[in-house]
Amino acid sequence: MENSNDDLVLNGIIQELRRGSITLAVLSQLKQPQYGYSLVVLMNEKGFDIEANTLYPLLRRLEKQGILESLWDTDGTKPRKFYRLSEFGEGVYSKLCDAWKDINKVVNHLIDEEG
Repeated sequence: MENSNDDLVLNGIIQELRRGSITLAVLSQLKQPQYGYSLVVLMNEKGFDIEANTLYPLLRRLEKQGILESLWDTDGTKPRKFYRLSEFGEGVYSKLCDAWKDINKVVNHLIDEEG
């Protein structure tokens, strides 16, 4: 029973780490326009598992913040909403990448210091 509780604690912490990186991961894939479902498939194929019920609210929030722009493709049988980085979003993405690299460098240093 104790092992199961340990797994729950560990999984919760891992989920927190993922939650903090989802925005950066999503933005990294929006240099080219993507619609929601294609983005879910692409990210899952690349090893970053994300569900639609996590992605769509994030896309809406990022659009509301001006980080993403959306466009409707009505050429097919079903209209699809595509998302891409706005000009502001490109700047935000660049700064997030820098922050990620800085944090990663420090954390790696701390981890390596222990080993």
